[in-house]
Amino acid sequence: MTELRKRGGGGADPDSADNISDKEADGDDRLGLAGDAEGECDGDSKADTPDYPLSTADTDNTPECLNKALEGLPPRWKNYWIRGVLSLAMISGFFLIIYMGPIALILVVMSVQIKCFQEIITIGYRVYHSYDLPWFRTLSWYFLICVNYFFYGETVADYFGALVQREEPLQFLARYHRFISFALYLAGFCMFVLSLVKKHYRLQFYMFAWTHVTLLIVVTQSHLVIQNLFEGMIWFIVPISIVICNDIMAYLFGFFFGRTPLIKLSPKKTWEGFIGGFFATVVFGFILAYLLSQFQCFVCPVGFNSESNSFTVECEPSDIFVMQEYTLPTVLQNTLTWKTVNLYPFAIHSIFLSSFGSLIGPFGGFFASGFKRAFKIKDFANTIPGHGGIMDRFDCQYLMATFTHVYIASFVRGALDLPHGAARE
Repeated sequence: MTELRKRGGGGADPDSADNISDKEADGDDRLGLAGDAEGECDGDSKADTPDYPLSTADTDNTPECLNKALEGLPPRWKNYWIRGVLSLAMISGFFLIIYMGPIALILVVMSVQIKCFQEIITIGYRVYHSYDLPWFRTLSWYFLICVNYFFYGETVADYFGALVQREEPLQFLARYHRFISFALYLAGFCMFVLSLVKKHYRLQFYMFAWTHVTLLIVVTQSHLVIQNLFEGMIWFIVPISIVICNDIMAYLFGFFFGRTPLIKLSPKKTWEGFIGGFFATVVFGFILAYLLSQFQCFVCPVGFNSESNSFTVECEPSDIFVMQEYTLPTVLQNTLTWKTVNLYPFAIHSIFLSSFGSLIGPFGGFFASGFKRAFKIKDFANTIPGHGGIMDRFDCQYLMATFTHVYIASFVRGALDLPHGAARE
């Protein structure tokens, strides 16, 4: 940056002094941008280190009763028990929410989305020291509302056609939904331009970009989670359970057998945990898919009954949820002495879902680890003792949700015999 200014010192344009003062006031040195010379591309350079902790993730917020029960244990085993107890509590809560039905699941997805957005956007505020920027907190949440209005409006139009046709106000909103969404976004865009303040231009555009990338990562993926749910609760439960299982089994295998580091971004991850988690997850996914395929409430698409104004999960199960006979390859016939085996086709699909969740899904976690290392934070927040923030638990879930949505559209849509966007009675 200094070198560029020296080069431009001879023939500066009339606005050069003003531009330079703006750049200096933008906090280039404070943000570590002045040191972006050749050979200094490492995101862990000291210039990127904040003057104070970016989050309270390192604060011990473990319940006092749990701390007393585990006092005296070595730190490694204490952390193991804390993570284990909280994991069981979260899994139990997950089962309870499933029991409560689709509406509860949708509300939970929305709550998780909002919390993840808040955790990421708060890091942006702290990294760029942007607390004093005019309107920016308000604008960030305004854009979140706009994007959610667009996505959820599309969902209502697609899956609640009967309700929309019955209510005149909803007909108007559905007809002009995209125009209204665009108008709302333009209002926020204009407010952002009007909020630009001299000597803070660059900082404000940093935060504008930060907000939009966060919306792309969090809101879009959350929308896909709900889309998967409407295809049938099994498409919601199995992928999420696969990621949870892989996370737990990789942790256990790594804890007891881990010796070989897997990736520098996550020093505690090991090849033993990665491989052990893969095989355990494939077996778990296959068994879970086999069990859930037997229940109509899980395999039927979630529909809306306009007469009772309630969600329904009643249907004639599609072929992928009907038991079929498969002929085993010759090699397996000789080994197992079986010629055929009866399976639900969805159990075979679960093998591909489990493979993705075990082999590619963890890269969502590695991506999040790189993000946290770039800004010198341990966790996104300290919401869950021993686990960090909500985003720390859902970094792989969002990637898995996208794959599931693409997998359904590419390989299953025909088997389900459900055209995308068809209104369900």
